[in-house]
Amino acid sequence: MAPSPAPKRRLIGYARVSTEDQMTDAQLIELKAAGCLMIHQEQGSGASRARPVLAQLLKEIRAGDVLVVVRLDRLARSVSHLLEVIEGLEKKGAHFKSLQDPIDTSTPQGMFSLQVLGAVAQLERSLISERTKAGLRAAKARGKVLGNPGVREHRPETIRRLTLAREKRYLDPLIASADRWMPTVKRMRPRHSWTDVVRVLNGWGQDWTEERLRRAVRKLVSQRMADPVLLQNSPRRSSDDRLSMLIAGIAMADPDLSLREIAVQLERMRERTPRGGTKWNASSVKQQLDRARKAGMALPTSLEGVV
Repeated sequence: MAPSPAPKRRLIGYARVSTEDQMTDAQLIELKAAGCLMIHQEQGSGASRARPVLAQLLKEIRAGDVLVVVRLDRLARSVSHLLEVIEGLEKKGAHFKSLQDPIDTSTPQGMFSLQVLGAVAQLERSLISERTKAGLRAAKARGKVLGNPGVREHRPETIRRLTLAREKRYLDPLIASADRWMPTVKRMRPRHSWTDVVRVLNGWGQDWTEERLRRAVRKLVSQRMADPVLLQNSPRRSSDDRLSMLIAGIAMADPDLSLREIAVQLERMRERTPRGGTKWNASSVKQQLDRARKAGMALPTSLEGVV
C-alpha cells in the first residue's frame, strides 16, 4: 500500500498596523497572494508585546503550520522579541516566514539567517548592558542621585501618573481579549465556582488561574464594564453535585455544543466519569445534565431529550 501523502501545511497570515488610521489592505493582498487562507489582523504598537490577537494565534497554531508576515517589523520591533516568538513556534513544530526578508524557518537558508539574527541580538544585549553600566558609573562619579526624582521625593502627581500608566498597560489588553472569555464568565458566574469556570476556559486552550481570572473580572467591574454580581460567592455544593454542575457549566458556556462535543471536552479536561473511567459518552453526559436540571439549573433546551 502506498504511503498516504503528508498533510498540506497551513499558511496563516498575520497583519498589523500601529494606529487606527492605518489600513492593513496592502498586507492582506501580499499575504493572500502568498497562499494564506487564514489571516489575523491587529492594531497595536510594534514596540508593545501586549498583542492579544497575536498571543491567541500563537496558542492555537499547530505543528506544521507556517506563520507568515509581510515584513519582520509587522511581527516585532526587536530581535529579542522576534526570536522569542520563533522559539515558541519551534516548540510546537510550527514555522515562520517573512515575505520580504530572507527568513523561512522551514528551509536551511532561513535557519541560517535566524542564527545570524540570534548572534546579533546577543551582541546587541551585551553592548546595551555595557553602555548602561558605564553611564551609571559616570553619573555616580559626578555625584548624581539616580532614579526618578518624583518617585524618590514621593511627589503625588508622579505617583499618580505612574499608577495610571501601569493600570493602562494592564487594562488595555484585558479589554481587547474579553470577548474570548467574558461571555463564559457571564453565563457561569456566580452559580458556578471560579474553579469550574477556569477549567472550562482552559479546556478551550486558554491559560487562566483562579486568582488571575478573579482579578481580571474585578478590574472590569471597577471600570463598570461588568456586573458586580459576577463577584458574589457561589453556592456551596456537595461533592456529589460537583460533576453535574461542571458539565452544566460547559453546556451553559456554549449552548451550541452537542452531548458528544461536551463528552470530548470532558476527556480533554481529563475529567473522570462517575465510575472512574476516562472515556465519556453522550448518555453519561445526559445523565449528569438531568441531575443538574433536577437541582434547578436552567440548561439549553437544545440538549433536552437528546442522546
